[in-house]
Amino acid sequence: MDLKKRTIGLKAMEAGLIKDPEWLDRLDEPAPLWLILDIALQLKEDVDPPHKPFD
Repeated sequence: MDLKKRTIGLKAMEAGLIKDPEWLDRLDEPAPLWLILDIALQLKEDVDPPHKPFD
């Protein structure tokens, strides 16, 4: 595994996104589309909440 992937995995662990250190050995495994879409939708809501006032 290259250093860039390992660094991203370690940052995710520091941020609390990964709790199990064994996941660092599985960074090359594919993720299902529904998971990627769920992450994208959560990020969109964080950046642009649906019930946020305009002013």
